[in-house]
Amino acid sequence: MTHTVLIVNLGTPAAPTDEAIRDFLRDFLGDPRVVDWPAWFWKPVLRFLVLRFRPGKIRPLYESIWTEEGAPLHIETESIVKALNAELPEGTRAEAVYRYGEPSLERRLDEAMRQGPVTVCSLFPHLTSSTTGTIDQLVERARRRHANPPEVRVFHPDAADPGLIQALVDRYHQATAEMSVAPDHLVFSYHGIPVRHDRREDALYSGGCHATTRAFLERIGWPEERATTAFQSRFGPEPWLGPATDDTLEELARKGVRRVVVLTPGFLTDGLETIEEIGEEARETFLEAGGKELVRVEAVKDHPAFIKALRRIVVPAEEQEQQQPARASKPRERSA
Repeated sequence: MTHTVLIVNLGTPAAPTDEAIRDFLRDFLGDPRVVDWPAWFWKPVLRFLVLRFRPGKIRPLYESIWTEEGAPLHIETESIVKALNAELPEGTRAEAVYRYGEPSLERRLDEAMRQGPVTVCSLFPHLTSSTTGTIDQLVERARRRHANPPEVRVFHPDAADPGLIQALVDRYHQATAEMSVAPDHLVFSYHGIPVRHDRREDALYSGGCHATTRAFLERIGWPEERATTAFQSRFGPEPWLGPATDDTLEELARKGVRRVVVLTPGFLTDGLETIEEIGEEARETFLEAGGKELVRVEAVKDHPAFIKALRRIVVPAEEQEQQQPARASKPRERSA
């Protein structure tokens, strides 16, 4: 019997073309947990405005980050799975799947459930309905489709897991090793969500983001007054979590901060939001406002400490008891 581990990332367009981007946005923004506005309003807006004009607008951005091997998000998700498979016991096999795009979590989950037990583990350490909630819902629907479903476990990494924090710290040291002068300020930029979502979920998401920031600062001994937790990638007219990353960087520069380091702990692989939005747009904003240097810290990707954290999550407890267990925060499991 095969134990399948599905490592879930958000997904990416299949190619940097208008058509592929349109297909991805249709799937992603058409999910009512991602955009929960009334269907009578949102569906026409999505179809006649967003899908008509946005693909051409963001296509050059995707082209700027695309590599010969494909999208960075896809490449780095596959590297995580490859590293994890080297750590897994015989009979357990990890695969990369995506909530939107291919290979599809929904399709592959149905197939894997016919072969044996399944563990679904997201690459989202901060819980909210528009990311982890969509995965939990999809898995529950899959269980209901099977008359005699096998065991299905669903996990999301803990926001302050020591392995995740260690990986973030090491990436930070790698990024700042060649700075001639130490940074003045650290900015932790997380993907934003609407304020009403966070309120509805009792600040589960924002609380998780701040927990990651605190754990990192404690780990490197950095003073809280020289660090800011901010949120990026706003979409639509309603209020989103703040402060906004771009506004934060502009304000810091105008206050005399000359060198900042930006970490993006919610993005465990790099993509448009980190490489372009932070590495290009945010850097330009900071420099134009008077800043001198902005260093972007890469995602944790396949860092060994993070891979070991994933192994602790996906390998059943009885198998871990046969080895010396490493100390780690308990991952969040969702009943499926």
